[in-house]
Amino acid sequence: MSRPAAGANPTVHYSLSSRVLAAGWIVIAVLLLADLFIRGQGTEVWLYGAVLVASAALVYLVWLRPRIVVTERGMRVINPLRETFVPWAAVRWVDVVDVLRVHTTDGIVRSWPLRETKRSRVRDNMRREGGFMDGPDEEDPREMRPMDRAALQLRQDAERHKARPLSGPIRDIDEAGPAALGAEDRPQTMVSVEVIVIAGAVAALVVAAFLLA
Repeated sequence: MSRPAAGANPTVHYSLSSRVLAAGWIVIAVLLLADLFIRGQGTEVWLYGAVLVASAALVYLVWLRPRIVVTERGMRVINPLRETFVPWAAVRWVDVVDVLRVHTTDGIVRSWPLRETKRSRVRDNMRREGGFMDGPDEEDPREMRPMDRAALQLRQDAERHKARPLSGPIRDIDEAGPAALGAEDRPQTMVSVEVIVIAGAVAALVVAAFLLA
């Protein structure tokens, strides 16, 4: 799914089903956690509570956080653990096989959350990738499958921004994300500070819960 975003980021592409499932589990985990501390007894409360918090954090990182964000400078491909910033100048093509792929000057960047869910379509995409089938004719975007439509929109964004490139180095995290700092015309990948903080906090909580249990 795609939606307009506020500020300088006009579009965000994400998996709606994954986000719904993630939000649902986080709500359930919060309710279970509240019930656990209200009605639970003994040191096992801390252990069960830590497991619930860890599951909510994992669901956030795997299902809720991943997305592709379009910015004026390039696209942020945010996967569960890593974030890759791809400047528009480095984008060569965007397509879909099993997942949405951004072809760049340095190789292929795969978007973990944006997946083709129809198995027959994945098989057809793989046959085209191997040269066993002709490419599809131009389709009406309204009739495209969601991932194909997202790939088309990203190709159009790349063409539009390449025609009006912004000059100068990227200095502001809010402008294009942390992985964009220092990037020029090549993709740049990093492990987000957000991921490190969440993983570290959950690990510390689980260790503390085992010690208290």
